[in-house]
Amino acid sequence: MRLAVAEDSLLLREGLVRLFDEAGFETVGAFGDAVTLIDYLAACSVGELPDVVVTDVRMPPTFRDEGVHAAIEIRRRWPAVGVLLLSQYVESVYAQELLAAGANGLGYLLKDRVQSLDDVQDAIQRIAAGGTVLDPQVVSQLVSLRRDPIATLTPREGEVLGLMAEGLTNRGIAERLVLSLGAVEKNVTAIFVKLGLEDSGSDHRRVLAVLTWLRD
Repeated sequence: MRLAVAEDSLLLREGLVRLFDEAGFETVGAFGDAVTLIDYLAACSVGELPDVVVTDVRMPPTFRDEGVHAAIEIRRRWPAVGVLLLSQYVESVYAQELLAAGANGLGYLLKDRVQSLDDVQDAIQRIAAGGTVLDPQVVSQLVSLRRDPIATLTPREGEVLGLMAEGLTNRGIAERLVLSLGAVEKNVTAIFVKLGLEDSGSDHRRVLAVLTWLRD
């Protein structure tokens, strides 16, 4: 079985390659970022493509969700290639988007919860065969996204979200509700967490939170 690995940590990347070699897999490419991985796949002929790509979630340049975006692109451009996300983090919003495109040949495991090489070997074999392998914590967070997230907000958080929908900044909300700026920021952070809106390094979470509120 042919594998490609994307992991920014040199030590971990080389460690994975050795482990995969011991498991009887052939590592045809090992990369330190998602862009190089995608460039490699684009240069492959159909017969040269790996059976499974194993990638971290957070990689250069922003160390946020490059691996997930790469996985989504791989699913779109090379649907026959299985993808295993192997990460310390659960990026539930993006995982949901990834699964929405089809769960066949897909896995998401958390590094800290992998107990043995056999676990990874079994996951890769199942993914290559078209199966799905998800860590229970990933499943739990995905299930939570299916519930009505607005219903989980406290009355104060609902009030803050309503003012966000009016276009008020955190400072404007603080003045309207006669709260400290720190209290408003805590409420806004809680809203993002409960709505499953992870930090992407921009303010688009405010827009997504308002859209969720409007749909409700």
